[in-house]
Amino acid sequence: MGEKGYNSLEGLKQYCEYFNEVGKRCRENGIIFGYHNHDGEFAELEGEVIYDFMLQNTNPENVFFQLDLYWIKEGGKNAVDYFNNYPGRFLHLHVKDEKELGASGEMDFESSFAMADKAGVDYLIVEVEKYDFDPLVSVEKSLEFLQNADFVRNSYSE
Repeated sequence: MGEKGYNSLEGLKQYCEYFNEVGKRCRENGIIFGYHNHDGEFAELEGEVIYDFMLQNTNPENVFFQLDLYWIKEGGKNAVDYFNNYPGRFLHLHVKDEKELGASGEMDFESSFAMADKAGVDYLIVEVEKYDFDPLVSVEKSLEFLQNADFVRNSYSE
């Protein structure tokens, strides 16, 4: 069975319709509704990439996407391609590395941040999933990484 039980395009289409309706009701009540990915959404289902299908079959007025930079890489895709193909759909960036931000040396945060305006990013969500240190120390190291990175604009700290 696919990510989150998506086991057919017809089933996935039903999820998208549900997301559209939930997002519409949320918007009508002053709340935004979004979707957060993991790596499974970058698999193919009946010849379609699940995440692309979701982006194409949800209404941008009702559903935004919070792109997880770590999981898209683990899923074999590139965030910049998605920002170019679906501009304005990604209100949040979920900024994550395997451990503390920058620790793996495998994440290309800079190119994603360079496309943040085109992507539609308003907020950064930072997560440390696996800790090399005490959790508060790990979070502090990740924050320092972002604060010291030339590619992170100051307005994210406001």
